[in-house]
Amino acid sequence: MVFLPGWPSIMRWVSDYRIQENRFRSTNHYEWGCPGVFVPGTFDRTRGRALTREVSPEYTDAVSNFFTTRVPDYEAARGAQDSYFAALRAHGTEVVVLPPLEGFPDCSFTEDTAVILDDCAVIPNLGHPSRNGEQDSIAEFLSDDFEIHRMPAGATLDGGDVVFYDDRFLVGVSTRTNRAGVDFLSERARSVGMDVQIFDVPKSTLHLTTVCSSPRAGTMVAAEGHLTEKDLAFAEEVIWIPEEEGYAANTIAYGDRVIMADGYKKSRQLMMDAGFSITTIDMTEFREVDASLTCLSVFIG
Repeated sequence: MVFLPGWPSIMRWVSDYRIQENRFRSTNHYEWGCPGVFVPGTFDRTRGRALTREVSPEYTDAVSNFFTTRVPDYEAARGAQDSYFAALRAHGTEVVVLPPLEGFPDCSFTEDTAVILDDCAVIPNLGHPSRNGEQDSIAEFLSDDFEIHRMPAGATLDGGDVVFYDDRFLVGVSTRTNRAGVDFLSERARSVGMDVQIFDVPKSTLHLTTVCSSPRAGTMVAAEGHLTEKDLAFAEEVIWIPEEEGYAANTIAYGDRVIMADGYKKSRQLMMDAGFSITTIDMTEFREVDASLTCLSVFIG
């Protein structure tokens, strides 16, 4: 197990790297990590490139309805995001970091702003009014490599309601994603040969990805009390996370190596028993605004 926030030397390196890279910053974006081969249109568990955005200085105004216990700490969130970037890079991912968007406290949660399907990017209308507009600069960035498909008015979807599993996408209807949004995404997913399975996201959670993930072929990780065995009957293996640690069901995987939130000992042991090696990140400040690990990036290659 590796606990990144406990490595002061890494954090100093990340800070120094940020300073050095600022001189390359443009009005559009700047990149972290080593150059690599980018193959547009990956819609599997490939993690070659991640599109992210810096935490907003307005972060304390981010939307929170489920996990919040206090006002989030902006500086602590920045530090946690640096740990997140370091973890992705340590697993071989090139990290592209966009600057924060003024007026959008939730803008660092880029997962919600695009769904990659082969060589096209579905750009949704985000489900919370305060977030609509975040997706525009994401669409502009992606337009160099992807065909952009924008949702029609009235259809809403957050990328956090989409989980990739082998031959299909699991898509949730939630308080942020409506049926029109699901139908729009489903049509395009099927056009590239992917099946779609629709879930009703329980009112006890924000997104489908909040309570489940698929770290490797045939495997689902799911939070007890939110999803059932019947829901996940298609999976060859389900690792059930105890309900009190349900937040840990959201993971980012690289084969049998998994990044997960720190502080969930039972869940970590369950994942290790299933053959995974674990890297943990302190996600406390992101949990305060209902965000999980996958919220912080959209993988684009």
